[in-house]
Amino acid sequence: MNKVPFLNFQPMHQKIRSEMQKAFNEVYDSYWYIMGEKLETFEASYANFNQTKYSVGVSNGLDALILALEALNVGKGDEVIVPSNTYIASVIAITTVGATPVFVEPRMETYNINPELIEGKITKKTKAIMPVHLYGQACEMDYIMKIAEAHNLFVVEDNAQAHGASYSGKLTGSFGHANGVSFYPGKNLGALGDAGAVTTDDEALAEKIKTLRNYGSQKKYHNEYIGLNRRLDELQAAFLSVKLQYLKDWTQERKKIARTYNEQLKNTDLILPQVASNADHVYHLYVVRTSKRDELQEYLNNNGIGTLIHYPIPPHLQKAFRHLGYKAGDFPIAEELSKTLISLPLWVGIENKKLELITNLIKQN
Repeated sequence: MNKVPFLNFQPMHQKIRSEMQKAFNEVYDSYWYIMGEKLETFEASYANFNQTKYSVGVSNGLDALILALEALNVGKGDEVIVPSNTYIASVIAITTVGATPVFVEPRMETYNINPELIEGKITKKTKAIMPVHLYGQACEMDYIMKIAEAHNLFVVEDNAQAHGASYSGKLTGSFGHANGVSFYPGKNLGALGDAGAVTTDDEALAEKIKTLRNYGSQKKYHNEYIGLNRRLDELQAAFLSVKLQYLKDWTQERKKIARTYNEQLKNTDLILPQVASNADHVYHLYVVRTSKRDELQEYLNNNGIGTLIHYPIPPHLQKAFRHLGYKAGDFPIAEELSKTLISLPLWVGIENKKLELITNLIKQN
């Protein structure tokens, strides 16, 4: 086993073990496991946390994005602008509803979508922009919202990695018309299984999403839409309600760990995370860049340090999207990042001595 694993849930979960077990017992003994009080409580709590009027719990982050697009009637014949540097789920959501992804390169400094390049990709078919708050850093949302308003476009934020991040003091997941969030276990706010939500200030959209997630039905056996089963179950909602109470403290700890990395690695050859003006970073991942990425990963692995690469193949070069007709060289910034980025261990409860081990090894390399 690694001396320092890339991710370790034990310190976080051990401290809240009794509360999580209590939540489990309450659900177990309620004999009500789908679409009940625990879900309603979490939805209200997360909406309050995210400073939106509504939060709709769903099965996972991908389904959250799909439902957001479906509720906005984005579909066949439409185009959705999305960053070329993102996890493939962002793009899968677009193609699942029948729309076409239109890739925009990121800023090399922040790895987030470059707003200055968006307008050049807008056509008569463009219906929405999907900014992705990658690795925990907020996109430049003021700029993006101005473009969307000028061209009468929807905005669907992919907020899977940035719970609690903000831009100009406003939280990610509260800018767009409908926004997807993931509570996959490894996220800053993670369930003990798959889970997600859609956030919005639009009551009609919230009601439509609630209907679409439940077979297209609000009243049992009365179906308004062709929906699917994309519900968030009572047990995961209960677990998330417990963990949500700790999210602000956990976020501050993540930022402290990132500051330690920044301080200890500032004089190395690594390119450290850079944060855009007015943006906040909650460090879902601590990602550095180096032309010797593969060598560094091998060296750290040989010394017992777990790392991951987010992400080794950009979406436009994935076999699944070969039909879109892209080739190597079409999005050189995303391709360069896929070859040079590496994520270092960052988790709630990681001890300073482990951070010292990691940073000392890097400095000695």
